[in-house]
This record gives sequence, structure tokens and C-alpha cells, in this order.
Amino acid sequence: MAEMVKSTTSSGPRAAEASPVTRFFRATEIDTRLLGMIGALIIIWIGFHIITGGLFLTPRNLWNLSVQTTDIAVMTTGMVLIIVTRNIDLSVGSVLGLCGMIMGVTQAKILPEYIGFDSPFTWAITLLVGLAAGCLIGAFQGIIIAFLNVPSFIVTLGGLLVWRGATWLVTSGQTVAPMDQTFRIMGGGAEGSIGATWSWIVGICACLFVIASIVGSRRQRRRFGFPRRPMWAEYFLAVLSCVLILGAVWIANSYYWPINIAKKYAETNNIPWPETGLDIPYGIAVPVLIAIVVGIIMTFIATRLRFGRYVFAIGGNPEAAELAGIKTRWVTVRIFALMGILAAIAAAISTARLNAATNSQGTLDELYTIAAAVIGGTSLAGGTGTIAGAMLGALVMQSLQSGMVLAHVDTPLQSVVVGTVLVVAVWLDTVYRARAK
Repeated sequence: MAEMVKSTTSSGPRAAEASPVTRFFRATEIDTRLLGMIGALIIIWIGFHIITGGLFLTPRNLWNLSVQTTDIAVMTTGMVLIIVTRNIDLSVGSVLGLCGMIMGVTQAKILPEYIGFDSPFTWAITLLVGLAAGCLIGAFQGIIIAFLNVPSFIVTLGGLLVWRGATWLVTSGQTVAPMDQTFRIMGGGAEGSIGATWSWIVGICACLFVIASIVGSRRQRRRFGFPRRPMWAEYFLAVLSCVLILGAVWIANSYYWPINIAKKYAETNNIPWPETGLDIPYGIAVPVLIAIVVGIIMTFIATRLRFGRYVFAIGGNPEAAELAGIKTRWVTVRIFALMGILAAIAAAISTARLNAATNSQGTLDELYTIAAAVIGGTSLAGGTGTIAGAMLGALVMQSLQSGMVLAHVDTPLQSVVVGTVLVVAVWLDTVYRARAK
């Protein structure tokens, strides 16, 4: 039994001959591809910080960057599962726009006639209507793909055009505004942030969750006789995770409300205005919390549920999965329905942030969503991909866009850079897989 629970660093002559760096990565089980992406992200951040004269790596820009990343990050978690099964969804941007318009019309024009504009139930009903619309649209496309055997590229390309046109037809091209006050919390801003105290509480709870996950994983490995990481590796991962989490919270709490908003808040709550001003931290934005929760749930679905195992089995070998008894067609329908729900969540975040539903909402988001998934390590050949990598890819994409805006790069050139990065990412993925073979 003792031999069965050896640490991963003492597995024979191969481990002894490996370099210290290799042994370190084997012991900690850190994904080197994910680490490479983090390194690339750091280089991008430092580069733009120098180019913009110190504007990029500021609490204000990093806070805005996190909020701007959320809608793509949410959708790319579903795009991973779609690409893993060797499908594609080109309609997510249009679905986002249509769901956003439906939610805008629901809360600004329909519900006020029945329950009033300021009803505490407006935001909940609106969100449920948007989620239902996204689910139905996704399931409809999935049924066509799975049961009518129409390629997903064609179905979703048609969906890109159909749902974008439907968005215009809902209001004949008119912008719908304003949104419900509670609904706007999902968009971020001063109203959509949890403040310093709750941010620290969330950060500490996240650290405890990470530590509990590491302890639980170690116990599970011991229970089933799998090799365990050395104790120093467990401590290293726990400390590193907690430092990153608390560091992110500190940055979020370092960005303060603008003076005008702080003064209005002070007047409303009868708080005397000091001569030095009133520093009220934003804290973690609500849309960022939504994206994190979605990422955790999608990771659980992809790695712990039978449905997730079916998805990767289909991506690895569709014929073998069919012969093994997996109902591949219904799995496909569920994947696209799930993608529709995620597009609706992203639509809620986007609409709340803009405080309006517009016809241009979600334009080109399908390209950024696919690019984020591919940059995050999801293989277009199917069978491989991670939720964390895709969300990190979304952060890379948004960092490029945000940095180029701060550097006053022309819009056409921004598209050139994003397209080039996507092609290079796919090429690197091809090279990596060729060497792995």
C-alpha cells in the first residue's frame, strides 16, 4: 500500500533524471500551457503599461478590464464544450443581441403595464425570460444540427443572420432604455460592486474554498490509492492561490468612486463631506462574481458530471461514443441549449452595463468568444479544452483590446492584431500537438 501512495516526484529513474524545473512542474502538476498563457498575459500587460505611459496597470484600468471581460468569459465557457465536440457556434453574438433586446423590452415596456416599473420582481422576471429565450434558441439550433444532420457551421451561420435580423424586428431598430435599477447591478459600476468589506470576505472564503479543495483532493487520492503531490507542493499551491486571490481583492479595493458619485452618496445618506474627500472603494464588481461562479459551475459540469465525460468522449471519437451507448444527438442538443443560456447571461450583463438594449449589441462577439476558447487551448480538432484556459483566453483578448484603445491604435489595426493573434494561437496549438505525438 505504501508504494501506491508515493508522491509524484519519486516515481522511478525517469523522475531522478529530470531537471529541477521538470520535477517542480511534475510535483505541483501545474499545466505548463496555462502557465505559458499567464506569462504571455504578463508580457502584454507590462508592454502596454510602458506604451501607455503607466496607464494600463492601474487599479482603475484593471477593474474596468475585469468587468469588460465578463460577457465574453461567460460565453467562452460554453464554446469550449461546443468546440470539444467538433462543432462551432457562430451565432452567439446575435443570440446575445436578441436576448438583450427581449430583456430590455420585457422590463421597459411589457412589465410596467402589469406590475409597475419599480417592482422588486422586475429584474427576476426579466432574467428568467431572457434565459428561457436563450435556451430555446440554442436547443432549436441543436435539434437541427443533431437530428437533421445539418453542419453546425451552416446552422449557426444562418442563426447569426436570422437572430440579428430578429433583434431589429423586435423594436424596428429602436434602442430600449433605461433598465430596471436592480437589474443594472449585474452591469457593474458604483451600484454593481460589493464594496471593500464584502470583497475581503469573498476573498477569504475563496481562499478557504481553495484550501478545502486541495485537502479534499489529497484525501480522495489517498482513498483510491492514486499518487499524491508532496506536502511542499500542496502548501505551495495553497499559498500561491491565496496570494493571487487576495492580491486581486486588494486591487479591486484600490479603485475608488468618482468624486461626484461619492458626494451624491454622502448627501443621500447624510454623511458629512470631509475636506480631504471621501474614498469609497468599488470592491469586486458583481459581473465579475457572476463570471467566476459560471466558470466554477461549468468546470464542475465538464470535469465531474457524466454529461461532461460524454462531451469529451464525443469529441475524442464520435463513432466510439455512439457505440458505447451515449446518446450523442441529445448531448449535442443540450450543449447548444446550454450555450444559449450562457449567451443570455452575457446579454444580461451587457445590457445592464450599457443601461440599454441596442441593435448592435453583441456584434462580432462570436469571433472573440471562439478566439478566446482557441487561445485558451481548446483544440478545433475536438476532444481537448479547459474552462479555466478559455476564460484566461478571454482576458488575453480583452487585454489586447483595452491596451490598444489606451495606446490610441486605430480600429482597423486592432482587428489586424486580434486576427493575427488568433492565427498564431492555432498554429502554436498545432505545433504543440505534433510534438506531443
